[in-house]
Amino acid sequence: MSHLAKLELKPGLGRHLRAGHPWVFKKGLASVPRLPAGSVVDLVDGHRFVARGYFDPFSAIAVRVLTLDPQTEIDDAFFATRIGRCVQARRDLIDLSNTDSYRLVHGEGDGLPGVVIDLYAGWAVLKLYSAGLTPYRPLIVEALTKAVPGLKGIIGRDEVGRDDADVDDEKGNGQVLWGEPAPNPLTIEERGTKFLVDVYSGQKTGFFLDQRENRHLMRRLGKGRDVLNCFCFSGGFSVNAALGGAKSVFSVDQDADAIALARENFPLNGVEPAAHDFLAADVFELLESFKQEGRTFDLIVLDPPAFAKSQKAVEAAVAGYASLNRQALALLRPGGLLASASCSARVSPQMFLDAVREGAFNAGVDLTLVEERYQPPDHPVRLQFPEGKYLKFLVLQSREL
Repeated sequence: MSHLAKLELKPGLGRHLRAGHPWVFKKGLASVPRLPAGSVVDLVDGHRFVARGYFDPFSAIAVRVLTLDPQTEIDDAFFATRIGRCVQARRDLIDLSNTDSYRLVHGEGDGLPGVVIDLYAGWAVLKLYSAGLTPYRPLIVEALTKAVPGLKGIIGRDEVGRDDADVDDEKGNGQVLWGEPAPNPLTIEERGTKFLVDVYSGQKTGFFLDQRENRHLMRRLGKGRDVLNCFCFSGGFSVNAALGGAKSVFSVDQDADAIALARENFPLNGVEPAAHDFLAADVFELLESFKQEGRTFDLIVLDPPAFAKSQKAVEAAVAGYASLNRQALALLRPGGLLASASCSARVSPQMFLDAVREGAFNAGVDLTLVEERYQPPDHPVRLQFPEGKYLKFLVLQSREL
């Protein structure tokens, strides 16, 4: 493998990579070479091998590490092995008895940085978050066809140039890479609940699979309650709350297409949508309007898009979370529940908890934390890559002061 380009690391970075962190920024290289996207490179520290990865000249992350073994070649066998491991891990760690959709490959957490693959009822949706992965797309597709039994088709939804695979992204058009085209929308099953998913142009890969267990939690929390689901997307929390016996569910999202899909998901699960409310509107304006009306709820769900898509935005994001939770808490009845989420990787669990605490203080509400959740096992987090722990989900109950 002597033909591979060798990139010298700046002092001290080698130890960081040997410990398991998968990213090398341009500023971490002694010099940035002129190489084609996808070039396999060896990272060296004083000419001593540290790691092997692929090069991306267009990203701030110049190299994403694929292996610490100098004997490992980056070829079809490499991708087949890594994806095969992911398939086995999902079978081992997830109860799939009434679920046909889950994340198969979670980028850095599965040793394939920049690669995200979600399975939806027999179709795989592939997203590549780096131009450096483009040359390997055929190898990934081939590995998928061999590793996933009964695979019907593969849809490509690239996000080349995006460095963060764990935040909400804009809608984009998917292309069939292999097999049959998926129905649009596609009907999936999750914990016995059915949802319509647009795998071609829906948010992320079509659905927010990381909230699967939290959506199911609403079956229990929603019983007998008046529920407000903010940033509802296609109504995942709403449907589960209704199925759990909620008295009423109000679903709001700024995206009119998402609201239309949410309304369709109710009868798909045997729930009469006319008994509930759906509104395409700005959440912040609606919360203020409800406050003026004196309207209140027993359970409020806050699952907004990522507030911090860059490190510079973190401070403003924390303030935003505090403000949003303050607004929502003004509508929460005594003894009611607040389910508040953050998918901003750059906002730590403690920062998010502090933001909710500040929002409660400003709203004059005493909150008790009754449950704290993170992403499910199909979104694994490498301990040496804390950036991968992005999803925070808090369930809190208001108490009398």
